[in-house]
Amino acid sequence: MKIVLTSSEAVPFGKTGGLADVASGLPKALAKRGHDVSLFVPHYPQFIDQSISHTRLFDFNVPINLAIGEETIAGSVLKTVLPDSNVDVYLVDQPELFDRDGIYQSAGGGQYTDNCKRFAFFCRAIMQAIDTLQLCPDVIHANDWQTGLIPALLATEYREQPGFEKTRSVMTIHNLAFQGRSWHFDMQLTGMDWKYFNWEQMESWGELNLLKTGIVFADKITTVSPTYAAEIQTPQFGCGLDAVLRHWSDDLLGIINGSDTDLWNPATDPHIALRYDASTIVAGKAKCKQALQHELGLDEKAHVPLFGMVSRMTDQKGFDLLEHIETQLIDSGAQFAFLGSGEPQFETFIAKLASEHPKQVAAKIGFDNGLAHRIEAGSDAYLMPSYFEPCGLNQMYSMQYGTVPLVCRVGGLADTVVDASTENMATNQANGFSFDRIPQTGEYTFNPQDADQLAFQIERVIDMYRNPELWNQLRMRGILQDWSWTPSAAKFEELYKEIVSAALEDAA
Repeated sequence: MKIVLTSSEAVPFGKTGGLADVASGLPKALAKRGHDVSLFVPHYPQFIDQSISHTRLFDFNVPINLAIGEETIAGSVLKTVLPDSNVDVYLVDQPELFDRDGIYQSAGGGQYTDNCKRFAFFCRAIMQAIDTLQLCPDVIHANDWQTGLIPALLATEYREQPGFEKTRSVMTIHNLAFQGRSWHFDMQLTGMDWKYFNWEQMESWGELNLLKTGIVFADKITTVSPTYAAEIQTPQFGCGLDAVLRHWSDDLLGIINGSDTDLWNPATDPHIALRYDASTIVAGKAKCKQALQHELGLDEKAHVPLFGMVSRMTDQKGFDLLEHIETQLIDSGAQFAFLGSGEPQFETFIAKLASEHPKQVAAKIGFDNGLAHRIEAGSDAYLMPSYFEPCGLNQMYSMQYGTVPLVCRVGGLADTVVDASTENMATNQANGFSFDRIPQTGEYTFNPQDADQLAFQIERVIDMYRNPELWNQLRMRGILQDWSWTPSAAKFEELYKEIVSAALEDAA
């Protein structure tokens, strides 16, 4: 099949979160399965990895001129290749729109007020480029609100054009909380007829909603885990679109993300103290733990369990729970290594905890890719008590590295982490620890019972850690599982074949 994937970010062309990992991992896996795969992303020259060949970028230049609202905006499409693959990458270049100090927001933290304009241009540029380059895709796969206009353009403007007659679209929701909402007059920036601004299609609660647009116009809708697919059809997790998703539930399914094992693999990782695999995990983990303790200034004690956490520091990720059980964390005797940034309240809390207990708690506010890998390799356990988590990648990275995750049983965490209950341990199904948080209605609010439950779970982890035989069973279960993109790519391939077959039947 000819498959075009579209995303507002992808490694190594610009990244703010897990979407970038998915947008690079999935096309590589699909290409390995024999498909002709292309990827479209904006050209962020300030964020693109310097290993990318700029000569190749500028040897290929397709001009783009588009009417966006009352303006005519000129740009171009450049071309390179996704590293370690034969996937062509087309970069939509428009310096005024994309050459900025952030991808979605300024360095000061505010969302760009012209994001609707920026990504309307991006979507229309993609469709024009596909037409100009005669890519004739079987499937166009859109990801999140930034590409939500693409299924609508295909359905209303391009479906009857040569090269698009049999093209079908897939829309993937990575995080329903981000919907690309803006005031209704931004409808003119999309170039779509105002007749589509109605409650069944592009309008939501009086606003233009680009994620809803993608959902209702796409041929199939996916999200990043089966549990999250069910959750977002409820008021608790539906972010105002649960009724829409229930309406389209027959076309909605959850496919768990994979992990890029070229980047996250303890057997080949260049960032860690000693590379290891399942056969050398005992020596490898011990060396990586000692090196991490030394690097972070923690007591170099092999028998003390070390919990790692690489995360945005927000209440959604469970930092409000950690703040509430500060005393229990220290009294547990365990060590903790934190890496990330986020809300000032939680940055201050974590930094204070580390300064008051420097031999037990380490913290780096910000991001360091190498340190993220060393925390995954050097930690015994990994904290991920998220209130919601559409898929989650760090729990998979952790298990690949033989690091046992402790998670809240939501979204992709529920689909990947099997609790170390007596029954699951007896059947060798367990690979971590999980617990349920108190159900909420509407907006999330802190519940001290959740914090108490987290403290209890940490003690469960510590108790299991003190039993080397059981602990090794847990981490071996994780490291031996296939967390790569291979199983996920096979499921996407099956979905693509389904809608391509339907398109051929319609044409016949």
